Amino acid sequence: MTIDNIRLRNEFVNTQVITREEGKKLGVVKEVLVDIDQREVVALGLRDSMFSLSGIPDHIYITSICQIGDVILVDNENAVEIIDTNLYSPLINCEVITESGESLGRVRDFQFDLATGKVLSIIIASLGYPQIPEQILSTYEISMDEVVSNGPNRLIVFEGAEERLTQLTMGVLQRLGIGQPPWDKGEEDYLYSSSTTRPENQLGSGMPIENSFQAKNPSVNEQQSESILEEAMTFTSSEQDQEPIHFQEYEDDYEEANWEEVQQEEIVSQASDNKRQQNKFEEEQVDVWEDTDLDSYTPEPVNIPQKQAEYQEEEA
Repeated sequence: MTIDNIRLRNEFVNTQVITREEGKKLGVVKEVLVDIDQREVVALGLRDSMFSLSGIPDHIYITSICQIGDVILVDNENAVEIIDTNLYSPLINCEVITESGESLGRVRDFQFDLATGKVLSIIIASLGYPQIPEQILSTYEISMDEVVSNGPNRLIVFEGAEERLTQLTMGVLQRLGIGQPPWDKGEEDYLYSSSTTRPENQLGSGMPIENSFQAKNPSVNEQQSESILEEAMTFTSSEQDQEPIHFQEYEDDYEEANWEEVQQEEIVSQASDNKRQQNKFEEEQVDVWEDTDLDSYTPEPVNIPQKQAEYQEEEA
């Protein structure tokens, strides 16, 4: 492996691909496809022009490249082949996280060996867009050996891989002292952040230490219980010998007693008022069905008109 064979992905983008035999232009490189499982660069995606966005891209395998310079040379048009792009990934803008789920950034570039196609390292930043200049964003390099697994648009690296990063460029915000990497926490962040213990370091639920010690040493446990019992007996006997101590009643008890007396007085007064009102009501009430003295009763005269004959007798 020589230094000349180590290339960046961005060195290939927007490079023309020309045939050696006829000098025919096949297209412009727009993407580099990677087999993540094998961690190797497989093929290059071609477009008609630098600004072309539509249409089906052509692909050439990296093994078909003859020479690389200002342009990429291939033997002939037969280098263009049909490739199933679903099996590979462009690797750009993939999220990089640790095993504990801490985000380190996104992939914006990667290095690979041109002879073997092996990906050597990835370059990450807070944003995974290569169009943003390196002077604006802080970029970091991490070895591909740190990658332990991968998922859809995601790379998982070993825990503590952030300590083995190599900073390549310093962004504007970091120069001003405003921005910092997400894994670079200060002392205040550690004080207020809740750290979670990894499962292998957590203590299992079991018997407390005191109980296990007592179970292992029953004789010690019996001696301790006997000594505690003797101390309790001596303490109770000493209390009986001493004169009783009279404590002054607390003010709350006094206030509570007074409050009970006031409540009782109010209840008695209210009961007497109710009884007085009931007696007054009984005196005023009159029984309409009660018998009255019939001798003293004098009925009023009733004028009944006498009945007159309706027809007079005829004179004889």
